[in-house]
Amino acid sequence: MSIILGIDPGSRITGFGVIKMQGRKTEYIASGCIRVKDGILSDKLNQIFDCIAEVIQEYKPDEAAIEQVFMAKNADSALKLGQARGAAMVAMAQHALIVAEYSARQIKQSVVGTGGADKTQVQHMVTSLLGLNKVPQADAADGLAVAICHGHAMQSALFQAGAKRSVRGRLR
Repeated sequence: MSIILGIDPGSRITGFGVIKMQGRKTEYIASGCIRVKDGILSDKLNQIFDCIAEVIQEYKPDEAAIEQVFMAKNADSALKLGQARGAAMVAMAQHALIVAEYSARQIKQSVVGTGGADKTQVQHMVTSLLGLNKVPQADAADGLAVAICHGHAMQSALFQAGAKRSVRGRLR
């Protein structure tokens, strides 16, 4: 069993999702959005750091994953996104979590089946995969999608590791 924290970083809204993976079973624990108040950049980054730290303290994840920065058309937006991502990563590192990183394309491929999926498709599949009775807000759904992607990647890695050790029914 593993509790996974997924983060969709943003300079205004950072989405998070917490799931439990037990074998191939995925269970919803929590999700939400960190809405950063207006102010100076250092205060905004501190808000992200503090809120991620609170989520970690409350749900005690074993593993964490975050979406990688994509190249935006606006360099200023990409820099702010990178800084928000850094604040979240430091909060996770402060709690001794190793952080896996996935591209938006990898996350969408894992959850929806196509790397070009839009936000509504991600929301729909997250709702379906986790058996939720209502659709989570887009940024929260993205945080859950990051966690699900990491869970799938870990399952695949465990499967591959097990397959490599087993030869004709014997473990090597």
